[in-house]
Amino acid sequence: MTDNQNLLAEQRRALILDEVRRRGGVRVNELTRRLNVSDMTIRRDLDALARQGMVAKVHGGAVPVVEASTHEPGFAAKSVLEPSAKDDIARAAAALVAPATAIALSGGTTTFALARHLLDVPDLTVVTNSVRVADVFHEAQSAGAGGESRRGAATVVLTGGVRTPSDALVGPVADRAIRSLHFDLLFLGVHGVSVEAGLSTPNLAEAETNRCLMRSARRVVLVADHTKWGTVGLSSFGDLSEVDTWVTDRGLPAEVRAEVAEHLPGVVVAGEEPA
Repeated sequence: MTDNQNLLAEQRRALILDEVRRRGGVRVNELTRRLNVSDMTIRRDLDALARQGMVAKVHGGAVPVVEASTHEPGFAAKSVLEPSAKDDIARAAAALVAPATAIALSGGTTTFALARHLLDVPDLTVVTNSVRVADVFHEAQSAGAGGESRRGAATVVLTGGVRTPSDALVGPVADRAIRSLHFDLLFLGVHGVSVEAGLSTPNLAEAETNRCLMRSARRVVLVADHTKWGTVGLSSFGDLSEVDTWVTDRGLPAEVRAEVAEHLPGVVVAGEEPA
C-alpha cells in the first residue's frame, strides 16, 4: 500500500480490504502509518467495512470474514473492491469488441465498468440483465445534443426479471427473453471461479439465468479479477472449459494462470503484453 493523504475513502477502504485478505488481518496502527491518516479515519473505515460484512473487527484491528456460500453482497459493497483492477479488465475486454456486433453483458461491477468503455464502439446491440449496465448506455444517449440519440449509439435490450442484491434481473422472465436471442460475445461477471466448482454464484436464480446467457453466446468471455479465484458460491452454472477467454488482472498468480490455461483456450492479463 502507498502513503497518500488524498486517497478517496472508497479507494482507501479497498486497499485496507485487500491488505486484510492478503495478510489475514491488520492492525490499526499499521494502517495509520502506511496510509498516513489518523487512527480515527482508519477506525471509521473499518466500521464501514464491518457494516458491509467485508471484515470482522477485533481488538486493535480487523480480520477477514469467512463468507457463507449463500452470501451475496450488494452492488455498492462490491463496487469498492478492486476498482483499479476492474477498470483495467474492462479496458482490455472492450478491445475484443468489434463495431456493429451483438454482445451481452451479465450483471456485476466489472461488466458495469466494461459498459463505460464500450460507449464509443459504434452500432452495438447490447443485451443485458443488469439494470446498472443498461443505465450506463441510457444516460450516455440522453446526454446527446437536444436529448437526441448519438449517431452509432448502442441499441440496448434489457431483460425483465426479478432484481437481485447486485442489481441483476433473473428468473423465468429473464431466462425466456435470453433463450430467444443470439449474440456474438458474452461478457460474464462471476462471484467465484475454481477448477473444481467452475463458475459459481450464491444466487440460484442467477445461476440459471447465467446458463441461458452462456448457451445463447457464440463466445464466452469471463471478466473477473484475481480475488474471485478460489471463491465458491452456492450454485455452479458453468465449467472453465465452457469459457473461451478469461480477462483478469495482474494480481492472478502465475501458477494459477498456468493451471487455468489447461482448462480454457485463452487468458488475457490486463496491462500485460500477450506472450
